Amino acid sequence: MTERRAILSGSVFEEQIGYARAVVDGDWVHVSGTTGFDYATMTISGDVVEQAEQCLRNIGSALAEAGCGFGDVVRVRYLLPDRADFEPCWPALRRCFGEVRPAATMLVCGLADPRMKIEIEVYARRPS
Repeated sequence: MTERRAILSGSVFEEQIGYARAVVDGDWVHVSGTTGFDYATMTISGDVVEQAEQCLRNIGSALAEAGCGFGDVVRVRYLLPDRADFEPCWPALRRCFGEVRPAATMLVCGLADPRMKIEIEVYARRPS
């Protein structure tokens, strides 16, 4: 039987909506769309780059709890309400993904809260 477990970050959204920050399913790790909220304080910066950096910290924590890291990411999706906000985030994104080169998609769409300027979702495969 394949291991399946949920990873929770403590975000109030997980409780209110009914989801996990990530799900480990065997070797695969599915990290939910993750925003720039600091889940310990439930605060969010108004700056898109700071939000992107916080997204990456949140994702990094989930990946570490799952037993992997950014080097194991195979797919990433970037969701932003304003396409002009994407390019300023590139240096932060490159720090995590530049050597890894996962498959990637950027979508322009509305997010759940108007304070959210970026949401990032990743899929990783844990090392055997």
